[in-house]
Amino acid sequence: MSIDPITLTGRHVRLAPLEERHREALRPVAQDSRIWTFTASALGPAFDPWFDNALRQAGGGHERPFIVHLLRDDSVVGSTRYLGIEARHKRLEIGSTWYAHAVWASAVNPECKLLLMRHVFETLKWHRVEYKTDARNQRSRDAIARLGAVQEGIFRRHMIMADGYVRDSVYFSIVDTDWPTVKAGLEKRLARG
Repeated sequence: MSIDPITLTGRHVRLAPLEERHREALRPVAQDSRIWTFTASALGPAFDPWFDNALRQAGGGHERPFIVHLLRDDSVVGSTRYLGIEARHKRLEIGSTWYAHAVWASAVNPECKLLLMRHVFETLKWHRVEYKTDARNQRSRDAIARLGAVQEGIFRRHMIMADGYVRDSVYFSIVDTDWPTVKAGLEKRLARG
């Protein structure tokens, strides 16, 4: 069992399954080097291989990448995905998330995560969502913690970055028993604007 493609819509964003027709709309968003400081790929110059791989992973049911649109003007502001999908164990990771700098610290990330996790916990009835980030990326670590995720540990020398750096990855999780509290917290954040 894999996760079927689905469109998720909130008050601020719409997440749609990534498709070939999104390539050129997403390309300019990926050119800001600030997005890629702590990622395993230097996406700006490697956009097409990244995009091709995202489509290939989706085609095999291994991942479910999304394009993120702002509802107010239908602009494309980034991408996120389900990955590490383990249907047998009812768990997955939400990651490979990146957004245009203009929407950092806005409602975009919390609403994307709310929509993605609500689908996992309420529709699929799965048990666990995982997040990971570069240990050096304090902004991302703080954002994941603000979601209500619990830091579980650090995987040392876990991934090789685009520049050759061998990073430590910080792992977080939200489990089904956490979900009511996490959901309420995200909804409260979004209600504040």
